[in-house]
Amino acid sequence: MRTGRALLAGVRLLSAALVLSAAALAPAAAEPALRPYLADGALDAAAILPPPPKPGSAAHAADAATYAATRALAGTPRWALATADIPSGIAALLGHFSCPAGRRLDPARLPVLAGLLARVRRDVVTVVRDAKAHFARPRPHLGNDALLCGPRSRALDESLAYPSGHATEGWTFGLVLAALMPERAAPVLARARVYGESRIVCGVHWASDVEAGRLAGSALFAALIGDAAFRVDLERARAEFAAAATIPPDPAVCAREDAASSP
Repeated sequence: MRTGRALLAGVRLLSAALVLSAAALAPAAAEPALRPYLADGALDAAAILPPPPKPGSAAHAADAATYAATRALAGTPRWALATADIPSGIAALLGHFSCPAGRRLDPARLPVLAGLLARVRRDVVTVVRDAKAHFARPRPHLGNDALLCGPRSRALDESLAYPSGHATEGWTFGLVLAALMPERAAPVLARARVYGESRIVCGVHWASDVEAGRLAGSALFAALIGDAAFRVDLERARAEFAAAATIPPDPAVCAREDAASSP
């Protein structure tokens, strides 16, 4: 009897463990905090953005001239900053914005903000994906062997250019952070601009791709402000921000960013 009861207890424990394991492995998309704020298709960036410059146009010639000129930045502090700006995502971007914010932005210390930005990032992905598919502009490094600040890859070659996803994400995040700390809006948005321009320096985007990314980011932020759930989360993030301890950013990192970002 004892053996039977022990076996039954063991089966129950195993069943409970399997249920917990299945719950832990459930897709992240099922978590409400990771859903985008906007409904799919709510913001059509392709209807807002101008079309990218056509080959042979003066605007395309200006793009090509900028691309050629920025190849000469290889080995400079600006090239190093562009390389450091390649990582995107919540933790990376909060790190990029720590110096202009005047405080270390750590997702672990600011979970409400991190959760808000995770949802915003889903909106960025949708908006950029649809616009890129509409315009289908090739990247500038195709058909040449110009130096890039990151590795060439098939995935990069096959991805599209207009608008820049990095620029859209960086500008949208910059606007969110500027709303949370208006007294730091100027340096935060300046860093958002530089972050987007790093894609030009790296050689993976035309200058007009980055300009379009900023416009797409502005349109997305305007749409988000109209969403009640976003506004609630923004105020929660503001309260969290005010209550969190202020830890200064790394001064050496800030000095390098300032030197590389200076005209």
